[in-house]
Amino acid sequence: MPIDPLGYALLTIARKAIEKRFGAAVQQNVASHPDLARPGATFVTLTQDGQLRGCIGSLEAHRPLAADVAENAVAAAFRDPRFPPLQADELSRTRVEVSLLGVSEPMEFVDEADAIGQLQPGVDGLILSHGSRRATFLPQVWESLPDPRNFVANLKVKAGLPADFWDDDIRLARYGVQKWKEK
Repeated sequence: MPIDPLGYALLTIARKAIEKRFGAAVQQNVASHPDLARPGATFVTLTQDGQLRGCIGSLEAHRPLAADVAENAVAAAFRDPRFPPLQADELSRTRVEVSLLGVSEPMEFVDEADAIGQLQPGVDGLILSHGSRRATFLPQVWESLPDPRNFVANLKVKAGLPADFWDDDIRLARYGVQKWKEK
């Protein structure tokens, strides 16, 4: 199935931004699409042989979509604290995925069980906030954490909270994504 023009543009911008850091000559207009100038929030995920190699993104649209994806691609390649910076010899085996986030919607719930019961596995991206702590899982994370209770527990850990922690001040918001991945 051919990729749509926006997905092609975003994947091209992401890869070219990383290549530019390795000294590749990159044309000014690497891709075009009318939505690239509009504000957008993206996550760029890098994989090698199906394994995560970096993932960084924006939860809110605060800059033009083209700039957001380029900045997040460079951050995923060189500043994800879970991995060493990408090396030039890794680039050919690195696959790029771009997720364009929809607007997040705050969830209303009475307790953790109610919140978990409202989740749509495979569909919902989730943002968890408690005090100064915040973390998110993209909808793609459901592929490796398909149980909603386990999904939320791991998201709490990602936010620096214990897996079994719950407090009435926890805030949850969900969002959807459009995603595109290099073959």
